[in-house]
Amino acid sequence: MRRQWRDGVGKLAVLGAEGGVRVPLEIASSYRARTRGLLGRESVEGALLLSPANSVHTVGMRIPIDVAYLDRRMRVVAVRTMKPGRIGLPRLRARHVLEAEAGAMAGWGLRVGGQVVVEVEGEAEAEAEGV
Repeated sequence: MRRQWRDGVGKLAVLGAEGGVRVPLEIASSYRARTRGLLGRESVEGALLLSPANSVHTVGMRIPIDVAYLDRRMRVVAVRTMKPGRIGLPRLRARHVLEAEAGAMAGWGLRVGGQVVVEVEGEAEAEAEGV
């Protein structure tokens, strides 16, 4: 069964990091919210999850961002830092994309092969098929 979120807020747990890291999370699942993304923002508190998504762009953004591409089991398949005005290539295995201020993901210990969990409304939910 595929997990589908609604636009809203929650927490992102980065597994495997020293003691585990939890950061504020915004969820953008509607077409409108995904299209708006981080456009026009001067900063980001925590991260933004775009779902479904397999690519992003930074055209019109004011700040550089870290981008993590996640597969359907919420494992990181790629992490990139993008400057404003760039277009990212689609990642074939990606089903979700995390965005944060440049440098934030390294501080969280988020890297390729890592696992994340999305916690919505106080209820921790592993966002993987069959989990």
